[in-house]
Amino acid sequence: MNLLQASLIDCPYCGERIELLIDTSEPQQVIIEDCSVCCRPITLRLRCIPGEMPKISAHREDEV
Repeated sequence: MNLLQASLIDCPYCGERIELLIDTSEPQQVIIEDCSVCCRPITLRLRCIPGEMPKISAHREDEV
């Protein structure tokens, strides 16, 4: 079973679609990832079931 899943999100700052590699071994996570286009920090809230596509919500730093 592959616990790493590639996921696409839209950057809440610039709107560009970016790809993330998510470790689904943890059921709930909050991580900060910089946008690969505009370099601003995106707060990601993740809900994961190992081996399945994670549910991701992406927020601006001032929305958290």
